Amino acid sequence: MTQDNLVQFKTPETSESFNDALSELLRQGARQIIAQAVEAELNEFLSQYQGFRDESGRRAVVRNGYLPARTITTGVGEVEVQVPKVRDRTKSGIKFNSLLPPYLKRSRSVEEVLPWLYLKGVSTGDFSEALAALLGPEAKGLSSATISRLKAKWRSEHQTWQGRSLTRKRYVYLWADGIYFNIRSDERQCILVMIGVTDTGHKELIGMSAGYRESELSWKTLMLQIKDQGLQYDQQLAVGDGALGFWKALPKVWPTTKKQRCWVHKTANVLNKLPKKLQPQAKSALWEIYRAETKTDANAAFNRFLKTYRAKYPEATKCLEKDRDGLLAFYDFPAEHWQHIRSTNPIESTFATVRLRTDKTRGAVSKETIIQLVFKLVESAQKRWHRIRGFKHLGDVIEGVQFRDGLKLVSDIEAIAQKDQQKVA
Repeated sequence: MTQDNLVQFKTPETSESFNDALSELLRQGARQIIAQAVEAELNEFLSQYQGFRDESGRRAVVRNGYLPARTITTGVGEVEVQVPKVRDRTKSGIKFNSLLPPYLKRSRSVEEVLPWLYLKGVSTGDFSEALAALLGPEAKGLSSATISRLKAKWRSEHQTWQGRSLTRKRYVYLWADGIYFNIRSDERQCILVMIGVTDTGHKELIGMSAGYRESELSWKTLMLQIKDQGLQYDQQLAVGDGALGFWKALPKVWPTTKKQRCWVHKTANVLNKLPKKLQPQAKSALWEIYRAETKTDANAAFNRFLKTYRAKYPEATKCLEKDRDGLLAFYDFPAEHWQHIRSTNPIESTFATVRLRTDKTRGAVSKETIIQLVFKLVESAQKRWHRIRGFKHLGDVIEGVQFRDGLKLVSDIEAIAQKDQQKVA
């Protein structure tokens, strides 16, 4: 959110009941939506009086600072709000009545309305209803023109982001996934999402676009768009699920990027091919593979799983065996990074609850607005993404230093130098 937003919020320490990531995500989103809505509402109000002039020829109705700050108690804790005001130089009684009425002390049905603000609030008709549930009946006066202006602002922000330069960027790791949303009762929309780790260890949203399912063409189009924005280097490792379209497109755009299959997705795929009574035992056996200390131990556990289940459940073992190399690629990278690169969790954790809600909420948003919704969601979540562990090793990964079982390999010369240092010590 930019510094010139017209509504400024300050929140106290979060209580335990709202200490989970989803609640924080929804709080941030609600604050941003309300701030942008008030800004759009004020701009529309001022435009109505643009031609009004006082006796000196100056604009009659202008911005005039803020009302005194006040606190509102909501279902997600207390927030301090500061609402803008206007000045009427003609003294004819023109006033700006914000959707945050001056007497408001407590919002309504916050827990129920926050998902609406994300999933249904993008559509013009539902947004006023959602804000009314949050702020009271006074918000019902929010006009369609104001909502349209707000949506146009989101669209403009998304377009600006899509055209940003990536010339000075370098991403070491890349996570990719296709996120599906129910936009109509008989239609699903796939949003392709790429998140990367910079050479300083920070996670960033790299690219996002609406795709036709997860086809090779859709993924390739997104990758080429990112290259056209100036990204010069291939990533060292890409992490994804079993979507063949992504893996087919990857070498055609970034040929040197290595492949790591997501263990969360693979575990689910394998267990789905086993009887439920065997799934807990099989899950533990799979855990032993990717939690092994060395690649040798992982391969031993891998073979043990195949021998255990191949005779009776060949489909399950075939599902696992065909991706052995991709599943164990992470052993050739720093051990501190393993927890980050074994799965697509950065994407999954961001969208898990949203996908669950859209599965239950048919017709949440239109095909034209879902991309802006997802962009704003990720933009908000990105502010709370943590730097990866062991980020100091990223320089070695970029330089092509070899790692075995998560440990850096040293050359013969380096080994001799280390021994000499130990003798001196």
